[in-house]
Amino acid sequence: MSLITDLARLEAVQSGRAQAVATVRHRHLSQRPLVLVPLITAGEAGAPLGALVGTERTSPRLLVVPQPRDRDLRFAFLAELAGVVLPYVDGFASEVETAERAETDPGTGKRVKVEVELCADAPQLIVPSRSGIEFVRLLGRSMRFRRTAEQDPEAPYPAPPHVPLLGRWLTHFGERARVPGSALLLAMTDLLSRHWATGQSTLEDQHLGALLAWIEAPDGTSGAEAALRAELSRDAAGQLVCPPAGPATDPAFDNQLLAPAIERYDKARAAVSAAEDAVEADIRMGELAAAERAVHALVESRTRPTWDAVWRGLDALCTLPEGPRATERWTRDRWSFTGHRDRVAAGEPPQPRRDDAVTAANKLATREREQARLDAQEALDDPLVMAGRRLTGEAFAGEVTESVPAYNEKNRPRPLITVRTDDAPHLGERTMVYRSLDGKPQAAEFVSYDEEGGVVLRVLDKMGRGKEPEPGSVPEKGDTVCFTLFEHEQRGGPKLPDPEETPWTHGGPPRTDEAGAPVPEAPDAMTSEDLL
Repeated sequence: MSLITDLARLEAVQSGRAQAVATVRHRHLSQRPLVLVPLITAGEAGAPLGALVGTERTSPRLLVVPQPRDRDLRFAFLAELAGVVLPYVDGFASEVETAERAETDPGTGKRVKVEVELCADAPQLIVPSRSGIEFVRLLGRSMRFRRTAEQDPEAPYPAPPHVPLLGRWLTHFGERARVPGSALLLAMTDLLSRHWATGQSTLEDQHLGALLAWIEAPDGTSGAEAALRAELSRDAAGQLVCPPAGPATDPAFDNQLLAPAIERYDKARAAVSAAEDAVEADIRMGELAAAERAVHALVESRTRPTWDAVWRGLDALCTLPEGPRATERWTRDRWSFTGHRDRVAAGEPPQPRRDDAVTAANKLATREREQARLDAQEALDDPLVMAGRRLTGEAFAGEVTESVPAYNEKNRPRPLITVRTDDAPHLGERTMVYRSLDGKPQAAEFVSYDEEGGVVLRVLDKMGRGKEPEPGSVPEKGDTVCFTLFEHEQRGGPKLPDPEETPWTHGGPPRTDEAGAPVPEAPDAMTSEDLL
């Protein structure tokens, strides 16, 4: 957390309203996101109770499991969810554009540019809170290894068609959510808290209703009081007016409303099975349908307020212009989506439970590199974020007071500029600094301080190939400049060995069959928990 954010939180406490900590939106928002508000039963994280899902604000699709302990009903829920999510994902898979990508030529070993397909856009899933992302990842793991009757006719409890495919896509979204700056799967609470600071803790910011209360507090009211009402206010029946932002439920709801409704459903279903004639069966079926409608109404009453809150959060975010470099990060998401689309189409096995050593190291290096890139890009896109970096000595801004032509021993231009600044950057001998020039980083090195405390820098590149710097490539006297001590583009790490060359100390090479093809993981073994 930066000092700017700390100051904004203090101001939010004083003013009673959330304070902006960004001037632009640092995440790409799709024109047609898929909002998912999940709900689970207490005590069992993998047992879904229901969900509201859809791309239209006014017409969400309600999915309910009337008895979460019934495997068949849970599979039916997952099949319905696949019927909503997979067509949405497939809608982005067919529209492509041609793009260039660097690949290694197997013959020469050199990097060459080749033309490949890139999806013109990508799907975007939005859940209410960070725990919703964990639920998506858990759902993906629980489904991607399931076998359908078509895949394995002897499977004791086959999954409905498309459920394993949904598991693979949810796993991909969950893994991509761990990459800093990715926007394929987003939590609304993280989005809002990235752009506004409230007067409450970061843990309290995970309550979507309380977070929005700070942001939407009208003039003359206190965000703290509004957030407290959102967290604690209950209606005449003792139920929370603003339910938790999923997937967890309130104990009072579980004990007072949900448990009796599920018990009535169980009794009605047992009565249908015990009916002795057609007339009695019709009566019992009516009772069963009424009991099921009651469970549906309860689930909708808990998810609909959160659904509306997510869309209000989207409205608030759309008031901010998108950061220039957010589009670049979304392009990397499109590459990721295109790559997974191709792997699924090629019939590759699902993602393994545990990554091999090389894949795990690559993922870790990618996340570290993307985090550093995200920090740099947000600062370059947003002067408010850059102000935080300047306060910590990682950047400085000021006016150029002198620009003197100079050359190195090879007669290449190396002009010296003096920057007068009130910042206190952490500069040492020959420290490298960078500024953005036409979207590209221009490097300079620290030379010394002049007699008046100005920073003397030697410009090193981005001045053209001639003996004289190109116009506009060197700051002139009177120009306002901003230099950073952090690099704008991150370099790749050391090359890792191929998976086939993994040493035995790190698990050895992956398993293959006699033909050399990788051996996919076996499906999850049946346990006593799978039987009712």
